[in-house]
Amino acid sequence: MKINRRLVLLVTAPLTVAVTFAILALAPATNQALQATRLTAMVEAAGSAGQLTHQLQRERAAATAFVSRQTDADTFRSRADATDRSIADFRERVSHLSEVPGTAQNALDRIERFIDEMPALRAQVRSGSSTISALAFGYRIVIADLNGYRDGIAQADGVDADIADRIRAAAALSEASEHTAQQQVTVMRAQAAGGFTTASQRTFDAARLGYTESIGVMFDLGPGEWRTWLERTLSGDKALEARKLEDEIGRTGAGKDLSVTPKEWQTASDNRQALLRSVGERVDEAVLAMVSDARTTLMWTAGAEVALVVLTLVGAVVVAIRLGRVMIRRLRDLRNAAHTVAHTGLPAVMNELSQPGALRGATPEQVALRTGDPVGTTGQDEIGEVGEAFNAVHHEAVRLAAQQAYAHEQFAETLVGVARRGARLTAVMVSELDAVQRDEADPARMKTLFALDHLAVRMERNTNNLLVLGGYGNARVRSADVACSTVIVAAAQQIERFDRVSLGVIESGIGITARAVHDVAHILAELLDNATRYSPPDKQVGVAVWRLWDRAVVQIVDEGVGIPAERRAVHNAALLEPQTGIGDVRSMGLHVVARLAARHGIVVELRDSSGPGTIAEVTLPAKVLALAPREETPRPQDAAGEDHGGGARYEVPGPVARPGQPVRRLPAGAGGRPGVPAAAAAGAGGSRAGDYRPGRTDAPLGADRNGADGGVDGRREGDRGTPPGEHGPGADPRGREHGATPAPHPVHEEPASRVAGVSSAGLPLRQRGTPQQWPSAGRRDGGERRPGTTAPRPSPRRRDSRQVSDVLAAYAQGINRSTNHRGRSTTDDDTERTKK
Repeated sequence: MKINRRLVLLVTAPLTVAVTFAILALAPATNQALQATRLTAMVEAAGSAGQLTHQLQRERAAATAFVSRQTDADTFRSRADATDRSIADFRERVSHLSEVPGTAQNALDRIERFIDEMPALRAQVRSGSSTISALAFGYRIVIADLNGYRDGIAQADGVDADIADRIRAAAALSEASEHTAQQQVTVMRAQAAGGFTTASQRTFDAARLGYTESIGVMFDLGPGEWRTWLERTLSGDKALEARKLEDEIGRTGAGKDLSVTPKEWQTASDNRQALLRSVGERVDEAVLAMVSDARTTLMWTAGAEVALVVLTLVGAVVVAIRLGRVMIRRLRDLRNAAHTVAHTGLPAVMNELSQPGALRGATPEQVALRTGDPVGTTGQDEIGEVGEAFNAVHHEAVRLAAQQAYAHEQFAETLVGVARRGARLTAVMVSELDAVQRDEADPARMKTLFALDHLAVRMERNTNNLLVLGGYGNARVRSADVACSTVIVAAAQQIERFDRVSLGVIESGIGITARAVHDVAHILAELLDNATRYSPPDKQVGVAVWRLWDRAVVQIVDEGVGIPAERRAVHNAALLEPQTGIGDVRSMGLHVVARLAARHGIVVELRDSSGPGTIAEVTLPAKVLALAPREETPRPQDAAGEDHGGGARYEVPGPVARPGQPVRRLPAGAGGRPGVPAAAAAGAGGSRAGDYRPGRTDAPLGADRNGADGGVDGRREGDRGTPPGEHGPGADPRGREHGATPAPHPVHEEPASRVAGVSSAGLPLRQRGTPQQWPSAGRRDGGERRPGTTAPRPSPRRRDSRQVSDVLAAYAQGINRSTNHRGRSTTDDDTERTKK
């Protein structure tokens, strides 16, 4: 999970907790605001209920007067219409109520039922079928429910005590008005009946008492201002006239006629009811204003709390985002710097320090300071400390790399110094051997001297290996191009078991440029040495060369146990990209071949053979190749001058002597042919490898796994050397015979007897023949091989890797020939190539 997601989760957790507690804290204020809103709606409905109560009281008085024949139907109809308008307004107010206390809700339900029954009640009034008592009772019930609703809303949840008292005080004023209205109806009934009865007298007195009690409740619960409003309103002439008539009626006993006429009483009563209603409207408006103010205060309080919480949360989120962005940006900068150092900067510095002379006289500390700090901006917090620590680690890594480069330079200089001293000692030893060989005529001692001379050549190759690993090249430069066959002979002469090298198809006309002769010979020598060391001692190592378009391919095929695919892939990778260090001493040959190949653009690859063994394929680019010089090719003869070529053409490379040294030839009677160089003598005590040593090269190969002058490592230990006793008497444990040091057979071109012609597709038609071997003057496989005889032909039931290589070489040669014009002969091609 990335750091930004971790920071989001880190901030989200406390924010979630904060939001939760904020909601819990805001819930009471929000609930109070909602309750205040609901109470405001109920108070507004209560004001409408007060207006409906007043209209019902007026309609009841008109209905009583109409039934008692004290007024006409038009008055009742007008009062009923006013009541209907009040009912519509009341219903509109009630429809907006969401929650109503239980008592108030029950009162609303009864009021709704009465409203539904009012048409029937009015019909009875119009028909005169109902009594005045029944009419008065019906209106009295609904008016009591309306007053009950007004008193019930004071019991709603969350209502403040002062507000509740004022609601009750307003309800008490409405009840006082109802008592005066009942008193009005009672007097009208008495006037219609001819006087008070005992029951009507008590009802009249109870109405007066109820009015007094209700006004007392209003004075106790309501503010003093309301009392002032009531007293001032009831102190006028209309209120005093109603009080006067009320006192006069109250003094009339039961069974007596009332002195007050119905018209006077109705007018005085209506005026007093109107005055009480005016006071009730002012009281309802005061209650509504108080409730509205409380609702506004609660809503502002809740809104302020919500806004504060939201702003706090938003501020926390903004601060977290800003701080998180800064942290993430700094961490990303640190990560980018680490990636740049790990994948670009530090490898570039290491690559630069791995080059020779990279320090340029600077100390490791100066090199580390010169590279600078990868993290430019740090800080005083933990991230800044990590950046400083990373800079310190980078500085220390560069310093250690520079210190290691300095140690490598010192070691390389030491290695080169040791190699040059060894080269000088080898040159002195060779000079002494030359002086002894000039005057030596004994064949036995001559053979020993040639063996020592061959050992000197191998020692010189090891010296050149050390020079290559130290970063230096061969000091000798040739002035002329050399044929590829000659270079192969020179490479074979630098290994211990050169007698096991067998030449396959070598296409004519392939030469090596003068500047690359020694390095190519060095590469082939290391590969041949490796092939002979890690293959069975009774098997030959085949070499084939052919041209492939503008390149040339050299294949070295052995018949060992091979190399595992994983290890072969590692070796091929090392051959493709040589390492800059000295490398493992057990596989110095691998590093030397890689360095020499990279110097000339040569590609060396180890491949798996179709049979047992390994194929080392060397691809020579066009800049390394040259046209091989054409020379007279004499046929090799034995000491009696007999021809053993069998009709084949062999090219015997002439000896290449050191500057100032003559070409040595075997004296007559020493087993050689007079006038023939020692490199061509095959039977008289070995040779000094044709007296050809490429000299110092740029890239020496290292020792094998036992520290000897080995080639490319990677084979099994069981393939190295020859078991004791396998070569018969006189063989030492390393497989070299004490009796003689055999010389390599001369390199040959393509034998004419092995190519019968060319097919229509341009492929060569080959005849059966015996592959040419390097002759041996010693014993092999427990028997003596006579000079001039060929090696035993391998079993036809098994095709070895060398034969497979010959077939591939012939196929490549046929492909090259097929690109030429049809009908042109090989001679014409050679002639044309010579002209070019």
